[in-house]
Amino acid sequence: MALAEQLVIRQLGLQPYLPIWERMQAFTAERHADTVDEIWQLEHEPVFTQGHAGKAEHLIATGDIPVVEVDRGGQVTYHGPGQSVVYLMINIRRKKLGVKHIVAQMEQSVIALLNDYGIEAFAKPDAPGVYVGNAKIASLGLRVRHGCSFHGLACNIDMDMAPFMRINPCGYAGMPMTQLADLVPGLDAAQAHRRLVAHLAEKLGYSQLSEYQTLD
Repeated sequence: MALAEQLVIRQLGLQPYLPIWERMQAFTAERHADTVDEIWQLEHEPVFTQGHAGKAEHLIATGDIPVVEVDRGGQVTYHGPGQSVVYLMINIRRKKLGVKHIVAQMEQSVIALLNDYGIEAFAKPDAPGVYVGNAKIASLGLRVRHGCSFHGLACNIDMDMAPFMRINPCGYAGMPMTQLADLVPGLDAAQAHRRLVAHLAEKLGYSQLSEYQTLD
């Protein structure tokens, strides 16, 4: 089986932000031509992350939730329990994919997930992410180094949405935010998390999947 078709999926559960960010950077720095691509799906303990182009005025009242400046694109967003965070460690040269294509497939994966529940969603060419009506349900922030991607997407599944009120999400004042649980009564959140990764793996052209629950 060609390396470009192989994917390791790691289901990591609830994790603090900084150690995962450091492991993601290390994985990208240390990988070589034969390293199998990986997708990490997890939830983060409460944290605001500010992209390298982020502006301080978008942090309104962060309070007791830490703010971490990170090496991805985009502005500020919130991560917390109940949000599906998906990190894509992909050798995009080997996959022969452009960054715009990966971003589009991340968006299409979220749209496909929502379609599974009969919800119409869409992407905006001038504001990356996925939207339901005028509300945002998923944010994107990708970084590429030496032809390999890291960081990824965050989709609101079933979480406390209040911390989004403490920031201008993605740099937009008053941006309405939503989540799948508010749109689907009786949502099976665990199933939704797994469906998201399944859509993403399919859309990125992986046919041989291996799943683990640790980083070891």
